Amino acid sequence: MNIPSTELTQQLRTELAAVETLYRAFSEQDPDLVDTVLAPEWDDIPLAPGQAPGPAGIKTIINMVVAAFPDVHITIHDTVQEPGKVAVRAEIGGTHLGELFGIAPTGKKVSFRLHEFHTVANGLITTTWHLEDWFGLFLQLGQFPSQS
Repeated sequence: MNIPSTELTQQLRTELAAVETLYRAFSEQDPDLVDTVLAPEWDDIPLAPGQAPGPAGIKTIINMVVAAFPDVHITIHDTVQEPGKVAVRAEIGGTHLGELFGIAPTGKKVSFRLHEFHTVANGLITTTWHLEDWFGLFLQLGQFPSQS
């Protein structure tokens, strides 16, 4: 199937904007932004401990991250894209001023990497596969969550 270049360019821009909006929901501390870019049946792989599926589940995660890091920001370092797919290499940073996974606030400025692969259809993200460097974060905090 050949897509005219202007249509393809617009599709790629729309898909990238959807992915960028997902990250803005964290940086702008506005979980409702995800309602504009996640499909109702969005699949987040893997779910965080206690995370419900779908857009409602990520809102809980955004609120948890914002509570732990009130100055949270996500910096996108690289994107690789083809129609319907966007790969992201990014970094989450902030100051640990609230509880996170049972770890009391440390006041430390931290940052950790994330790598995510998104599928996008009709301008909405349908699936996200992700890997965050939680080990690196916990080393920076000087402790790991309790295993009990």
